[in-house]
Amino acid sequence: MERALQYNLVGDNIIKCSLCNHRCRIKDGNRGICGVRINKKGILYSDTYAMVSSVALDPIEKKPLYHFLPGTVCYSIGSIGCNFSCSHCQNWHISQDWHNEVRIQKIEPETIVNNAQKNMCQSIAFTYNEPTLSHEYALNVCKLAHLKFIKTAYVTNGYITEEALREIAPFLDAFRVDLKAFSEEFYHSVCKAKLEPVLNTCKLAKELGLHVEIVTLIIPGLNDDSLQLKEMINWVIRELGPETPFHFTRFHPDFEMRDRESTPVKTLEKIYLCAKELGIQYPYLGNVAGHKYENTYCHSCGNLLIERYGYSISKNGLSGNHCNRCKETIPVTIS
Repeated sequence: MERALQYNLVGDNIIKCSLCNHRCRIKDGNRGICGVRINKKGILYSDTYAMVSSVALDPIEKKPLYHFLPGTVCYSIGSIGCNFSCSHCQNWHISQDWHNEVRIQKIEPETIVNNAQKNMCQSIAFTYNEPTLSHEYALNVCKLAHLKFIKTAYVTNGYITEEALREIAPFLDAFRVDLKAFSEEFYHSVCKAKLEPVLNTCKLAKELGLHVEIVTLIIPGLNDDSLQLKEMINWVIRELGPETPFHFTRFHPDFEMRDRESTPVKTLEKIYLCAKELGIQYPYLGNVAGHKYENTYCHSCGNLLIERYGYSISKNGLSGNHCNRCKETIPVTIS
């Protein structure tokens, strides 16, 4: 258990947490919505510091991050708990139902960085569950990683507060955000959260110089409305820039949302083409292995830059971060 960094005492042993945008008021002996931050006599503690539920050597494309060190391996770690309650969560066993038999091991920050270095990983990704909840641990890992010239990434729902993001941003390189829908109704009913804070976080991450990529899981009948998607795409173009990689991924039934079919590939293809027409330079489809829309094409001349099949890639169209046909600069961080 580690003393938390982001909170204020607002009453008689009553704490207001400032880590995520729920900004929970927590009475003595109680926990926040996330379930892993506890108030003990007016002091907030992280109950999961250095507690790791998942460790893997992943291709960076699995996050998915397509313009950040493509073709490299990242050291992926996850803990337990979440500040969302998504009914379609695919990692529900560690994010929402972790009170039952989840194997957890304690791994100190130094060990994480040493392991990443031994396995020649160019980055460390906080993923699988919401990384915001591991703020103190992630901060310590990221600081050590940068000393070893290892880059760092968050795979996040974007509900971190401005205060917390500003604290960790100097030691964070990539920020891959799930933009789950473009309606408050969806966020309220499906995630038990709000949309606006996520939008604000995306903009702040961009302003702070982080590499930002957006993912939207397309769920039939819930967030696949064409007008709503156009609003979302236009927002990304306007606020984050047309060069922002935007992934539209295929839904598969899971957890408490097993009553819907998987997303038709034709639906995803229409969204991809719509995004291109509206001005997104680098749209992608996800969870459709082998599809041509997983590839990266030069936004200027259409040259095939990075060819993907699942997590295997070929960078034959790139010379550094330039298209080898028209010499256009491509917004990609190369190893």
